[in-house]
Amino acid sequence: MHFKQFYLGCLAHASYLVGDDGVCAIVDPQRDVDQYIEEAAARGLRITHVIETHLHADFVSGHVELARRTGASIHIGCRAEVDYPHESMSDGDELVLGRVKLRFLETPGHTPESMCVLVFDDLDDAQPSRVLTGDTLFIGDVGRPDLVGSKGHTSEQMAGMMYDSLREKILPLPDETEVFPAHGAGSACGKNISSALSCTIGRQRQSNYALQPMEKDEFVRLLTSGLAPAPAYFSHSAEMNRHGARPLDDLPAPPALTPDAAERAAEGGALVLDVRDSKSYGAGHVPGSVNIGLRGNFAPWVGNLVPVDARLVLVGDTDSPVSEAVMRLARIGYEDVLGQLDGGVDAWRASGREVRTLHQMSVGDLSARVRTGLAVLDVRRIGEHEAGHVPGATNIPVEGLSRRVAELDPDRELAVICQTGYRSSAAASLLERAGFTSLHNVVGGTKAWIDGGHAVESGEPVA
Repeated sequence: MHFKQFYLGCLAHASYLVGDDGVCAIVDPQRDVDQYIEEAAARGLRITHVIETHLHADFVSGHVELARRTGASIHIGCRAEVDYPHESMSDGDELVLGRVKLRFLETPGHTPESMCVLVFDDLDDAQPSRVLTGDTLFIGDVGRPDLVGSKGHTSEQMAGMMYDSLREKILPLPDETEVFPAHGAGSACGKNISSALSCTIGRQRQSNYALQPMEKDEFVRLLTSGLAPAPAYFSHSAEMNRHGARPLDDLPAPPALTPDAAERAAEGGALVLDVRDSKSYGAGHVPGSVNIGLRGNFAPWVGNLVPVDARLVLVGDTDSPVSEAVMRLARIGYEDVLGQLDGGVDAWRASGREVRTLHQMSVGDLSARVRTGLAVLDVRRIGEHEAGHVPGATNIPVEGLSRRVAELDPDRELAVICQTGYRSSAAASLLERAGFTSLHNVVGGTKAWIDGGHAVESGEPVA
């Protein structure tokens, strides 16, 4: 039997290869599919099936392109309403790959069409060795129930379906069955997903809050409370997956733009997205550009902070190449890239145009300035802020900053802080676009503040 987990850390996304006797299936592929084709070929396997556990919202799937390039058939739950050729799978349906058997379980809750896939190592096995749980069951968590409100289901209805799915389909599995979900820590598809990439049903039965004994009403309340707003791009990506994304080769490479051309694009409504790190951005940037560094969860933060219909001009450097940014943007369905600033900020400066800076403030300087009344804006999520923050800091999570910017005084000097300095740089760039002129980005963020032994306040946010 062949089995492999592929993990894409920047999207906290797991996909899978499973097969035997020269054939295999790929489950929940990411949009760029070359790695699956290469891995199958290296193992002497032919990709004959592509399985989607549900209509993904947090990334654009490569299911249609992979099927086109390999001749594989696409399998998705019978409740999915999709526009591409596929085979609808119902509860108990099976696929055979050599001696390996895959059995589908309908597990609505995250979405109506969500399915899990049982993996039997041998056709004669009575019990599955693994279960691919998609976004139904994560390690330490379950899929959020609030992503399909526009499709006629309330969060409470979906949570009720999840309760039934877990108790009727998942909990009856043997303790030793290994659990392989579609996401790990950092994904917005759950509340608090573990960093572990697999576990067993037995250990999840003991430790996962959602699998503990409780009545359905209590479960529904638990699952629907404390949910952070879903990123705005989720519905956009889900619809792309419903129709099938165009091949990546069809996306044009972004042309190089002179400073004149980039300025005209910005004046015409394009957003200048600077993908360099916060230090480089702080040293000099195009006025009005938004800084989301090309590391970590770049694409999800773009999806949180940049409108899905934005036309983009990219600014990068050798450490943050635009070509990588284009790929990561395409993975979440952002395809309208007008071009890249040729020569970067150096070319912009050489053209005689204004270059703005963002002061990078150390936690030592922040400590001294706080004592003299410097205002501090903490842009972490509410729970992070409540766990410990700079005394007196106002809390507005960066995801909601554009909606709440009127709560802040644009004429007041402001230090912006997050956990490490990444989100705060993005927030400061948004504030600059909104007219704020005296801003500081706190280097190292709250982690550096705490590590430096500075006073910490906890509890309810100030704002």
